[in-house]
Amino acid sequence: MKRSIWLLGLCAVCLTGCVTFGGTQRAVIRAKNRVAPGLVHIRPVKEVFSGGKREEVLVVGSGFIISHDGYVVTNEHVAGEARIVRCVLYNKEEVEAEVVGTDRFTDVAVLKLVTDRTNLPAVKLGTSKDLEAGQTVLALGSPHGLARSVSLGIVSVTDRYLGSHGDMVSPYNNWIQTDAAINQGNSGGPLVNLKGEVVGVNARRLGGADNVGFAIPIDIAREVVEQIIEHGRVQRSWLGLTLQEMTRKTDDPTRHGVVIGDVDPLSPAQDAGLKPGDVMLSVNGIPTDARFVEDLPAVEKSIADLPIGEPATVRIARADEELDIEVITREKSDLKGDEIEFAEWGFTASELTPAVVRTAQLPSKMGVLVSGTQVGGPAANAQLDTGDIILKIDNLDVADLAAFKRMYDERVESKQRLVLLDVKRGALARFILLKQDGEIQQADVTGDTLEDGGDHEE
Repeated sequence: MKRSIWLLGLCAVCLTGCVTFGGTQRAVIRAKNRVAPGLVHIRPVKEVFSGGKREEVLVVGSGFIISHDGYVVTNEHVAGEARIVRCVLYNKEEVEAEVVGTDRFTDVAVLKLVTDRTNLPAVKLGTSKDLEAGQTVLALGSPHGLARSVSLGIVSVTDRYLGSHGDMVSPYNNWIQTDAAINQGNSGGPLVNLKGEVVGVNARRLGGADNVGFAIPIDIAREVVEQIIEHGRVQRSWLGLTLQEMTRKTDDPTRHGVVIGDVDPLSPAQDAGLKPGDVMLSVNGIPTDARFVEDLPAVEKSIADLPIGEPATVRIARADEELDIEVITREKSDLKGDEIEFAEWGFTASELTPAVVRTAQLPSKMGVLVSGTQVGGPAANAQLDTGDIILKIDNLDVADLAAFKRMYDERVESKQRLVLLDVKRGALARFILLKQDGEIQQADVTGDTLEDGGDHEE
C-alpha cells in the first residue's frame, strides 16, 4: 500500500514537472512568434574616421518595427553616422531605410523603412518598470550576423549602473542585466517578456564573461523614440554639473541629496554660484536623492527634463546652511559634431561642439577641431596634430566646418603652394605653414597665450 502511494506521488511530481516545462516552452514559443515578424536584420554602411582618413564600413546589427508604416528602433552605435541602411525583414524582404534621428546619450536610434506599405508587422511595447530579477526573457536579433536568432534567459538585475565607457555613455538610465545571450550583432534587437512584449533594447555585453548582457529599459527608449520621431532629436536641459553619490561624502544614511563633484567653468551652474562640494537637495522642489551610484541616473534625468532656457530653483546644503539658488538652464549639446576628411592635406576635422568650446575656453564656436592626421601627409608633416583647433586660414577667420571646407577647396583647386594656418593648441597660439606639394616648412610661435580665450560588427 505504502509503495503504491509512493509511486503515485512520484508520478504526480513527474507529470507536474512535464506540464510546467511544457507550459514554459509554449510560452516562450508564443512570445517569440509575437515579436519575430517585426524583427529587422540591419546592415548599415557607416562612415568611420580614423588616423586622418574617412572609410566606409559595413556593420551588422538588429532592430524591431514599432509602427505599421515602418518606424524601426535600433542602437545609435549601429545606425549612427550611417550613409546607407539596408534592412532585411523577417520574411527576408530587403528594404532600405533612412535614419530619422539618433541619441548618443541613450544609444537609441530610429529608422524609417523606405516603403509605402502600411501593414508591416509591428511589435508590442511593454513596460520595464514592472520587471523583476528572475523573470524569463528572450533576446532576439542577429548575433555575429546570424539573423532571426533567439536566446533565452532571465533578468539578472533590473537597475545595473554602468556609467560611461569610452564612447558608450548612459547618464540617464540604469540597465537591465540579463543572462540571455547578447553578442555582437544583437545590438538594437528586442528583449522580450513571456507576454511577447518588448521590455528592453539590447545594447551591450560584458567582454570575457559568459552571457552577461545589458539592455536599455523600454520606458527610457520609448520616450527618446517619441521625441526623435516628433523633432528629429532629443532636447535636454543642462546645468554643467558633475554629480556623485552621497556615500562619496558621508556614511550617514540619514543624509539626503546628491554631491556636486565638479562645476563646468562656463556653465549655468558656474554663473549661478554653485560650487564643488555643495550637496544638492532638490530642484524646483523635487528631491534629488542619490545615496548610491544606481540613484544618479534618475537625478540626471530630472535635470535634463527641466524646461530649456528657463529658471530653476536649486536648493543646496553648504557648510551648515541651506540655500536656494536660481539657475537658468541651457540646452545640452551633442557629444560629437559632424566630421569631414580633407584628403589632399591628409587629415580629418570636426565641427566645434559647445563642450569643446568650453573646454578650450574659446570666445565663440568659430574654428574646426582636428580629429586625426595621416602619417606622412602634408598636415602631419607640418606638425598639425589631433586636438588642434584651426581658427584661421591665411589670416581669414574660419566660421565653421562648412566654411573651412570651402576655403580648403579653393586652395586645392588653385594649387596654392603655401597655406598658413592659425591654430590653438592648449592655451598657446601656433602658426603652421602647410605646403601642398608635400614639402613642409613651418613657422612656430609657442610663447603667446591667447587672451580671449572605431571588428565593426555590432
